[in-house]
Amino acid sequence: MRLLLTLLSLLTTAAPAVADDVWSPVREVSLELGPGSPLDFSGFLANPPIEDASRIVINGDGRLARANALEKPVRFLCASLGWSPASGGFPDHDGADRYARQLRMHGYNIARFHFVDAALMFGRSRDFDFDTEVMDRFHYLMAALKRNGIYWIMDGLTSSRGAYGGYEDRWEFNSDLKLTVQIEEDAFQHWLRFQEKVLATVNPYTGIAPIRDPALALIIPFNENSIEFDSILHERDGTPHYSDKLRPAFNDWLKKRYGSTDKLADAWGWVQRGERIEDGTVGLPANRYEKSPRMRDLQAFFVDVETRSAERMTQALRKLGYTGIVSPYNNWPSIQTSLSRAGQQAVAMNTYQDWVGSYEPGSSIQQKSSIADGAAYMRVIAAARWLGRPFFVTEYDHLFWSRYRYEAGIVMPAYGALQNWDVLCRHAHGPIILAYGEDFAHKRQMLPYAIALDPVARAGETLAALLFRRGDVRGSPVSIPFLIKGEEDLTQSVEARERDDLTSLALLSAIGLSRPDDNHLAGKQDLTIPSPRRNASADAIIAALRDRDILDYDNETDVADGVYVSDTDEIRLDRDKLRISVTTGQTEAIAFADLPGSIRLKSLTAAGASGSGMFAVSSLDGLPVAASRRLLVIFATDARNSGMRFADAEERVIADFGHLPVLIKVGSIAFTLPGKGNWRLSPVGLDGRVHPPVASGQGDISTRLSNDAPDGPTTYFLIERD
Repeated sequence: MRLLLTLLSLLTTAAPAVADDVWSPVREVSLELGPGSPLDFSGFLANPPIEDASRIVINGDGRLARANALEKPVRFLCASLGWSPASGGFPDHDGADRYARQLRMHGYNIARFHFVDAALMFGRSRDFDFDTEVMDRFHYLMAALKRNGIYWIMDGLTSSRGAYGGYEDRWEFNSDLKLTVQIEEDAFQHWLRFQEKVLATVNPYTGIAPIRDPALALIIPFNENSIEFDSILHERDGTPHYSDKLRPAFNDWLKKRYGSTDKLADAWGWVQRGERIEDGTVGLPANRYEKSPRMRDLQAFFVDVETRSAERMTQALRKLGYTGIVSPYNNWPSIQTSLSRAGQQAVAMNTYQDWVGSYEPGSSIQQKSSIADGAAYMRVIAAARWLGRPFFVTEYDHLFWSRYRYEAGIVMPAYGALQNWDVLCRHAHGPIILAYGEDFAHKRQMLPYAIALDPVARAGETLAALLFRRGDVRGSPVSIPFLIKGEEDLTQSVEARERDDLTSLALLSAIGLSRPDDNHLAGKQDLTIPSPRRNASADAIIAALRDRDILDYDNETDVADGVYVSDTDEIRLDRDKLRISVTTGQTEAIAFADLPGSIRLKSLTAAGASGSGMFAVSSLDGLPVAASRRLLVIFATDARNSGMRFADAEERVIADFGHLPVLIKVGSIAFTLPGKGNWRLSPVGLDGRVHPPVASGQGDISTRLSNDAPDGPTTYFLIERD
């Protein structure tokens, strides 16, 4: 009670007056952490050496683990490396050593190589005429990452231009290679040759071909190459939604299934005049919004093509010597693509909140909170996972310039941990930079996917290292199976996916897909989502969770009010208040659209925030928050570029992205923590350097914190107790 009274006193005496937003320029240039910095997590998030014995495998529980420690599942925080010439490309050798060391210090233990094909072929006129300097830098960076205990994820191909010469649009979607690689032999052989020349060729800096290296944990044969999704990317006004290149294979498939046009007409109810499978003249659906037996069969055809393509690519990689994990079709959470992934040894998925497709003026976002829809971008991929297999989130982001992107630092790592996911990768050109001010097009200002320059995104990644990789948030002890029988689950809509009300169960417990004969069903009939879904009830599942005491008696989940509390009692989402909080032994955190009053988590009480943001307190010494003598405070509001302009009052449409320096929105929040002994609160720069204290005292901490520190704005502070 004394703490609460003190805090209320602070609110009445120190709360800021209502005023226009104030933005303060970031002063740091170098962002390299020094050893022992509060942001150097390598001491308690150690990366063991990568050797044959520590190769990443799938253990008996379907989790990722090192081969020499199968009983210890490993969570991976992934560094997305999607470099292009516009973002500076691969660093030189010295830069690679520094970069890899910094990734380790920031808590990363796996990295994803993305668009390597485009980087190798940029400016090249002949097929497979790789830039030798880029190849050298790529090889060296792989070795530098491995020396720092950082595993690799590789795209077999990313660019729809593959390794064909003579193209300037390698980061765009103007080619159909992602489709043809699955249905045309020449395209498949092109894909295979790239694997041979890049992955199956010895890296001079490791002495082994990447495909045989224990550092390679996952291959995605071709990024985002599901047929339906690729057709959407190629959709243009006035053109068919589905490529006519599919027609011959579709007709062959129909002929094998039905035998004759008469039997096809009986199954569909009709065919158009002139359509005959004997002549290969049966057409594709007129558009993707058609709901018909033809559309249902097209989906079954997609499943067949994608399943056989995935098997062929996997076998090709095995013949080249790869023994690790393969996971094709890493996006699009429809029923059809779930069936395509049914036979895979692992599932990888991509997802976005407020997706942005261009850096040009006029680009727009919705400025929507992810909490407002109950973290739907998380739930849709949770429902695409197959239980009992590893799950890789190969891309996610709540994109700049959304004012709500501070939510991502809690939403995805907290729920990813609850779901028992294995890998979490926030998509980016690169997750960190060594310094502001590099003269490359994508580093002259913050942009979508340029999270390294964004203090808000970086604050979220810092918290993710603690919530997800360190394991501050526990995994759910139960998983709710969503049954899928097979092709009979397809509907006449290609857009069909799991119902929103059912995926809301991911806010309480782990969810995922399961076959009716899988072992995940033993003793769980009352916790199972049946197939078909028409009789499924989220309310019935929640009641069963309560009956089994999986949800505690005092669990405050109330679906009608939009309140969801996890079965571990660590995560609470309040949809209508746009708040999410995490309360664990070593971290207490909250993201909020507003916080005019006070809220108590466990040890932490926060109140009187000047605006929206994310506030977290995490132990750095392994002790619980209440007993810790060294705590990292993270306070993220918003950030934008100098001179940034919008075309509308809601700040949805970009007129000009502006330029450096980055500006952080000035904010403040009052908070209390119990404790004993002398304490001091010191700003920590974005470079990890500890500055002189801005507050101190004895016993309980009760203060108002402003992110506009004397040495410049920041998102980090350090609490130390004697």
